[in-house]
Amino acid sequence: MKSISTVLLTVILSLSFSGQVQARNTPCSGKMGGVSHCSADGKFVCKNGKISQSKQTCQ
Repeated sequence: MKSISTVLLTVILSLSFSGQVQARNTPCSGKMGGVSHCSADGKFVCKNGKISQSKQTCQ
């Protein structure tokens, strides 16, 4: 029983950490407020009005 709970805890922790890592790698994250829309040249415009420095492009 102890080994099953240990495995379950390990799975839950690994899933929560992977979600946090992915959240940091998005355009306009953090204080930028998220993505508002795409500009005509394929850059992300953030909700605070600034252009994201991301190397990704949008359509």
